[in-house]
Amino acid sequence: MRRKSATPPAPLPQRHGVDPVRLRLPADGPWPTVRDYLVERLAAVDPAAIDAMLERREIIGLDGPIAPAAPFAPAAYLWFYRELPAEVPVPFAIDVLHQDEHLVVVDKPHFLATTPRGRHVTQTALSRLRHSLGLPALSPAHRLDRLTAGLAMFVVRPAERAAYQNLFRDRLVRKEYRAVAPYDPVVELPRTVRSRIVKERGVIAAQEVEGPPNSESRIELLGHRAGLGLYRLLPSTGRTHQLRLHLSGLGLPILGDPVYPVLLPEPAPDDFGSPLQLLAAVLEFTDPVTGTPRRFDSRRTLAAWPPQGHPEPTGPTRASGPTGPTGPTA
Repeated sequence: MRRKSATPPAPLPQRHGVDPVRLRLPADGPWPTVRDYLVERLAAVDPAAIDAMLERREIIGLDGPIAPAAPFAPAAYLWFYRELPAEVPVPFAIDVLHQDEHLVVVDKPHFLATTPRGRHVTQTALSRLRHSLGLPALSPAHRLDRLTAGLAMFVVRPAERAAYQNLFRDRLVRKEYRAVAPYDPVVELPRTVRSRIVKERGVIAAQEVEGPPNSESRIELLGHRAGLGLYRLLPSTGRTHQLRLHLSGLGLPILGDPVYPVLLPEPAPDDFGSPLQLLAAVLEFTDPVTGTPRRFDSRRTLAAWPPQGHPEPTGPTRASGPTGPTGPTA
């Protein structure tokens, strides 16, 4: 069996913490020049823009810049910088809680995406950290929803990425969240909520439907005051928007949630006034590389539950809980 050849390293550095685009030309084809292939392959890009990039020597191959009339080269690699979308800066800092040769663990603010996706590219935790820490190979161990604040973990060494990502896949991470939502004495807590959640690609809201459960969350009330409750949430699965759906299904939608129970109009890109009151508060696991126990605690608080005063205790204040989720649960 023939071994697959390794992808060569990019000859271009990251820009604003974002990798250059990499393309590999087909093994054969009808295109006389590289330019002809790019015009067809990048159909959404104005051919004049491709010509300009070639003239400015901004499309790079293994042997250097690609000339405007360079002949088609079967299976060749090309790199170039894509035009980045205009983004409103997220005006909140990322707090680095821990950094060593294996991991970077941060306290992510609300409104900052974990990784580049869609219209969020440079204004993401990954891009910012790669740039500010000088770690171009940094990669996410898991994903935290853009609207959720709290703990996010990144892997320093590419060779160790799978080991840490598999912790989340195999539910070997204990996760705790905090949320502020309405208080209703009729809702009996603590309880474990199980339901079947489906999420269609391109549709913002997930849905709970009939069928065998594929999601499970432990929900506890830590205290209440002024009609609001502070909740501890322990997911044992990782369906998209799981915690938000489960609380909303109990009639306790999380404050600031623009999707559940009702999808609200999308706010302006620079509207940071109503953060979702959901915090990834704890990550706990046995390190798969060093074998040592790890626990990280967020230092953030939720604006709707200021630390002053003491809530009325209602129920347990510590939960052994199930192990954490395999992916995003907010």
